[in-house]
Amino acid sequence: MQAVIESKLNQGLSLQHLVVENESHKHAGPATDSHFKLTVVSDDFAGKRPVARHQLIYGLLADEMAGPIHALALHLYTAEEWQGQGGQVPASPNCSGGH
Repeated sequence: MQAVIESKLNQGLSLQHLVVENESHKHAGPATDSHFKLTVVSDDFAGKRPVARHQLIYGLLADEMAGPIHALALHLYTAEEWQGQGGQVPASPNCSGGH
C-alpha cells in the first residue's frame, strides 16, 4: 500500500519532498496497511487552504480511501512553509483504541 500511495502522489503532484510512514502497527486491531502518516511538500499547495490541500490528497487516493486505508495523518506544506517548519512534523498521537 505504501508503494501505491507514493506512486499516486508522485504522479499527481509536483513534489519537493515526500515521506510515507506506515503507522498501522501503532493502532488497535490487526497491523494491516491501513494507517499512514504523509508528509508532502509541494508548491501545488500554494494559495490553497488546508481543507483544499486535504481534498487534493484524498482525490488522488480516492480508491485507497474507499478500501484499505482507514486513516491518514496529513502534513502538507509548500516548500517555503516546510523550510519555516525546519523540516519537522508533529508526532502522531497514540491510538485512542489502545493496542
